[in-house]
Amino acid sequence: MISEESQLQMIDELIKLFETYGSEKYDENISQTEHALQCALLAHQAHATDELVAAALLHDVGHLLQLQGSNGNADFSQDDFHENLGANFLSSTFGPNVTQPIALHVQAKRYLCSVFPSYEAELSEGSQRSFQLQGGPMSANELAEFSQNENFDDAVNVRTWDDLAKIENIISGQFADFVPLLKRVATQ
Repeated sequence: MISEESQLQMIDELIKLFETYGSEKYDENISQTEHALQCALLAHQAHATDELVAAALLHDVGHLLQLQGSNGNADFSQDDFHENLGANFLSSTFGPNVTQPIALHVQAKRYLCSVFPSYEAELSEGSQRSFQLQGGPMSANELAEFSQNENFDDAVNVRTWDDLAKIENIISGQFADFVPLLKRVATQ
């Protein structure tokens, strides 16, 4: 159990990350913040749990952390393992119902591209590039193992929303709109 003060510190840090680096683009035509908000809105519209909406909102926070650590000059020409960086960072404040879909959303992309051959062709150019950097299609053993993961469905949902949340010129609110939800799902 973490203190309310620690919860608020994490949420303040997330707000600052999005304010400072959220306008950056990561191999897409929309900003990190636009992408996060669209993804969270899709989760909300699908009647996802608050934890899963939070996961959708924060699934790419690892990219922002890398930008922060490199003073805005992160190298995205190789796999950055942003999913692990983000999940580890958030785990001090958010439980596994938030962090595990985040940690698994890249594996979910690899899974979907492996099981549904047309899925890869439907990815954005940026996601197609990162797919190859992230290991490409899964092996039969990886497919079997991933499909048995208890967070499989949530990870696939976050991934699906992630791929749909790349529409230019869509106003999806503000990060601050989700602060009450983040406060509700922070580990008590």
